[in-house]
Amino acid sequence: MIKTAVVVLNWNGLAWLQKFLASAVRFSAGPDTAVFMVDNGSTDSSAEWVSKNLSDVAIIRLESNYGFAGGYNRALNQIAAEYYVLLNSDAEVTEGWLEPLIKYMDENPDVASCQPKIKSFQERDHFEYAGAAGGYIDKFGYTFCRGRIFENVEKDTGQYDNLTDIFWSSGACMMIRSDAWKKCGGFDDDFFAHMEEVDLCWRFHLAGYRVSCVPRSVIYHAGGGSLPYDSKLKTYLNFRNNLFLLYKNLPDNKFHKTIFIRKLLDGVAAVMFITKGRTGNAGAVVKAHLDYYKNIKTLKAKREVVKKLTINKTVSHLVNKCIVFRFYIKGEKTFSSINI
Repeated sequence: MIKTAVVVLNWNGLAWLQKFLASAVRFSAGPDTAVFMVDNGSTDSSAEWVSKNLSDVAIIRLESNYGFAGGYNRALNQIAAEYYVLLNSDAEVTEGWLEPLIKYMDENPDVASCQPKIKSFQERDHFEYAGAAGGYIDKFGYTFCRGRIFENVEKDTGQYDNLTDIFWSSGACMMIRSDAWKKCGGFDDDFFAHMEEVDLCWRFHLAGYRVSCVPRSVIYHAGGGSLPYDSKLKTYLNFRNNLFLLYKNLPDNKFHKTIFIRKLLDGVAAVMFITKGRTGNAGAVVKAHLDYYKNIKTLKAKREVVKKLTINKTVSHLVNKCIVFRFYIKGEKTFSSINI
């Protein structure tokens, strides 16, 4: 068993691999660390290019596109390591990025996952949308970050450079303790892509682990490498998977009220899409809800599994505020202004 496996999942991302994978090897590989590229049924010769040009990268080939969740589940089952680092193919690591993460995990055995500070590849003095300096979730299931609330992304001035516990670590780059991964069941295949890391981190908390951000480690993320941010499919997956994770993980005393209010808020979101001329995105919200109802029976069974895992019913860093109200009505546009 190696200590750390840096695992890059790829689906038709040849251009990103050509741009970033060599530096991931240069700044990561060592006697106790190996770099893996998992090919999710690509048709653009990604695996062939890696095999020819980067001999230090181990390749795991999957026969189909199983999505982010299913692809990583299948790949990590084949890798024996103490720590997994899930790294997006469109992410640029920096020299020395890995050591602070490993050191922190070594010193904190109750931490299941941690992430670096994630900055924008295109606008390098700003945070990046997908994770920034650590993720949180509000009482109705809306995710936000230190450095990003909805579409408002902050400039990085060092305001979130403190090491801190968070609710979820970003799938763009997250280090995971393999024992915790196995105990909590890995990702939920049915999510396919988007919010599977939030769902997993919620289970980490319920099982008694912590999740953290280690800002001494810095990477740059291009974002939208698999799906553009305004994609109708992305809208569908985000709305559907948000309902999935709420159904699976909410405590009984908050379950019915939270789900009901979230459905109302999703209806408002669909209307807002229509007023902006984005009827396809509004349709994606409707489809997300229809598919949520189709999966209720499966979700009930998963909820029972989560209950058996749970030893910590009071989950810290689950924010008891409505971010929609704070952002759109009170005008609190930054993480620090919300006063968590």
